[in-house]
Amino acid sequence: MEIQPISFINSDHACRVCQQPSDSLWTGTLIGHSVDYYECPSCGYVQTESPYWLEQAYSSAINDSDTGIMKRNLYNRRIILGALYLLGETSSAVLDYAGGYGILVRLLRDDGVDAFWSDKFCKNLVAKGFEYTDKKVQLVTAFEAFEHFDQPMQELEQMLAIAPNVLLSTELIKTPTPAHKDWWYYGKEHGQHIGFFREQTLRNMAKTLGKHLVTDGKSFHLFSEQPISNRSWKLMLKLNKLYYFRLKQKLTSKTQSDFLNLSGQ
Repeated sequence: MEIQPISFINSDHACRVCQQPSDSLWTGTLIGHSVDYYECPSCGYVQTESPYWLEQAYSSAINDSDTGIMKRNLYNRRIILGALYLLGETSSAVLDYAGGYGILVRLLRDDGVDAFWSDKFCKNLVAKGFEYTDKKVQLVTAFEAFEHFDQPMQELEQMLAIAPNVLLSTELIKTPTPAHKDWWYYGKEHGQHIGFFREQTLRNMAKTLGKHLVTDGKSFHLFSEQPISNRSWKLMLKLNKLYYFRLKQKLTSKTQSDFLNLSGQ
């Protein structure tokens, strides 16, 4: 099953999460464009005006200033194994929904996780042969992706149609809303970040979709079919290295078996 991109057109004054009217916030500059920002008083979501500059922003799918890409993927694989443990799904397949170059998928497969790739903007460079089709998965991951989505609720619905659990990372915006010059996550240099979440926003999304939410209140958030305690979630994030190494010992690396399958042996 090919994942199709979702594109909807809304008024700049309608929240792209809950569809309620948003208030004008201020104007900032993104890659040379003067861009209006809005804030939803209902769910707390902060968004740009309708993003007409995305073709320019995605002339390179991975922006040049993303110097943390390798370190982040090494860290995220530990979080995925910890999440699978808490979900009781350590032998289940995983889809990396915004898989980029395929780095995380390859790392997970090397660890023994049956991971697959999908990304509508980026080329799969290092996980070729493991593009997602219609395989049953229990967890969809989307690291540093939701701030890129024009319609985050529809994207989340699409992920939950694939798997009952969605693990995502995105930096939550503080209250009061920081000025455009005062928060690096607005992404002024690349223009790809067009929406920003608060915990309130995520809880609104979970309630609307009938899911449980657990979050560290900062960066890592899990929409799940069954409830997971905040204590368990935060403990896993704190001790992620321990969880990772204990679980990795129970898995069998797919490095060699993938090689044999891809080479036709």
